[in-house]
Amino acid sequence: MEKSLKARAVELLSRREYSRRELQQRLKPHAENPEEIEAVLTELAERHWQSDERFAGQFAEIKGRRWGSRRLTQALREKGVDKDTIAGAIESHDDLAVACDVWQRKFGSLPQTQQEKAKQMRFLAARGFPMDVISKVLSGSALDDFAGDDGADD
Repeated sequence: MEKSLKARAVELLSRREYSRRELQQRLKPHAENPEEIEAVLTELAERHWQSDERFAGQFAEIKGRRWGSRRLTQALREKGVDKDTIAGAIESHDDLAVACDVWQRKFGSLPQTQQEKAKQMRFLAARGFPMDVISKVLSGSALDDFAGDDGADD
């Protein structure tokens, strides 16, 4: 027997949070028309079984341990979350602290050459950290606050 759209959606949501757009894409192959999907998604949202705010908060919490605010924003945008919801989800994200932690785990020591510096800059930029944060991390000024003596007390 074929599962209903609502049953499929509830089954998906029982495993993890989904944005409305993600759920819509997952249900599309099983629906006869888009209105049917919209009706199910509206009902799920009204019952608070699906929430873009909850999804964005959880996503930012998990991915925010490794990513900067720019990458988080882009990823949430791609998942169909609106600007205001994204802003609310990442408002407490501390780019500097996360960048220091990510940099410390990957490199652990300040760059000695321009080539090393460029490599470390690319690494942090690819993870969505703003240039001013990258500069603070690689200058060593931010590391005093987070790692203590540039990690020299190992």
